[in-house]
Amino acid sequence: MKFEIIEDYITQFPIYQYALLDTRELEFTDKVRTICKKECSRYGSSWSCPPAVGTIEKCRETCLKYPKVLLFSSIAEVVDYSDLERTLKSKQEHENITRKIEKFLRLNAVSCYTLSTDSCSVCEKCSYPKKACIHPEIMHPCIESHGIVLTNTIEKYHMDYFLGENMVIWFSLIFLEDV
Repeated sequence: MKFEIIEDYITQFPIYQYALLDTRELEFTDKVRTICKKECSRYGSSWSCPPAVGTIEKCRETCLKYPKVLLFSSIAEVVDYSDLERTLKSKQEHENITRKIEKFLRLNAVSCYTLSTDSCSVCEKCSYPKKACIHPEIMHPCIESHGIVLTNTIEKYHMDYFLGENMVIWFSLIFLEDV
């Protein structure tokens, strides 16, 4: 599939910024996992987070199977950026957009692998580790779970990662095989 077709499709959504890049441009590091382990309450309790997603090496290997990656963002306005509960609720529209783009790609025979914003919140309580994921078709591991550092990539492509204390920027990565 030509990237122009993907561009035509994604422009119907309120996507803030996007770029198509070589997957090899992404930076993977265990340091991100350290932050997950020390600062995130979802660590060890979700299929979308470590250790359930596998080692950094396994995650990197999975991502590098795809030569291209679509990086895109959407924005949400929040009253107070430091109110984590409300801020996390603002990600739902971004997750819906991500699912629709992924579905479009799959319906058009594009092999893809998707990472998205924060830890999955599809289910009220994740089945991890007692049962397999209940909704693997819509669950996306979070970008950080794979040890990906986006800051340098965002800067390289002149994208924003901060728009003030009342705006949240959500990111997704869709790894593409056939583009």
